[in-house]
Amino acid sequence: MEAIEILKQFNSCYVNIQAIAQDENWLLLIADKRIDPEAATHLGDVLHYLSEVMGCVEEIVKVKTIQNY
Repeated sequence: MEAIEILKQFNSCYVNIQAIAQDENWLLLIADKRIDPEAATHLGDVLHYLSEVMGCVEEIVKVKTIQNY
């Protein structure tokens, strides 16, 4: 798998997880305390770490793009 494909996959995961984090049902579960409140924190952590990984992979993609010109 090429670096750009990896980046696209991570981005897709990020978008999907972000949609969950903003979903009304998810927010209601948190507000009603039907799930462990830590779950919201963990979801935020996942988004943070995914964005960090994407930043690292973006650097590789940039370097490869520059090298190919």
